[in-house]
Amino acid sequence: MGILLAASRAVDRLTAFIGRAVSWLVLAAVLVSAGNAISRKAFDYASNAWLELQWYLFGAVFLLAAAWTLQQNEHIRIDILYGGRSKRTRNRIDLLGHVLFLLPFCGVMLWLLVPYALRSIRSGEVSSNAGGLVIWPAKTLILAGFVLLTLQALSEIVKRIAVMRGLIEDPQKEPEPETVDQAGEAGQGTAHG
Repeated sequence: MGILLAASRAVDRLTAFIGRAVSWLVLAAVLVSAGNAISRKAFDYASNAWLELQWYLFGAVFLLAAAWTLQQNEHIRIDILYGGRSKRTRNRIDLLGHVLFLLPFCGVMLWLLVPYALRSIRSGEVSSNAGGLVIWPAKTLILAGFVLLTLQALSEIVKRIAVMRGLIEDPQKEPEPETVDQAGEAGQGTAHG
């Protein structure tokens, strides 16, 4: 398990590095969008390349930061299944969700995306829009995003198992859910105090 935990820490570092790096692309997308709008309104100049660059930047952020979102425990959950459960039960739900849903989904996407991206790279695919950009880098980003998400899913599975076995402390510093009595007492304390 020590080797798996070391690999998990390496994946976590890679995911965090990429997530932080691509977060700056949000600013780049905003600047490109603003520049495109200003040039269109002020100078009556529009460019499909600038519009497509906005899409590429947004796509890069969305795809490459998905793994970081998973790592930071900021992904969407179904509260009716997850909320109000003990930490032990939430760990089991996370583990089952990653193994039964996330990994198979990533596996299917990788299986479909490898030939999809390779065809685009080999053909040097470009946009059908006049003045558009090359498309193969965007398609390659889709593949890269799912590779990173798959690696992070495996890392999360290793960490959930290690936490459940008591080998590591839970990296997801979540407070235990309040019971009805605790919530009532907390509400009463703030109402009277």
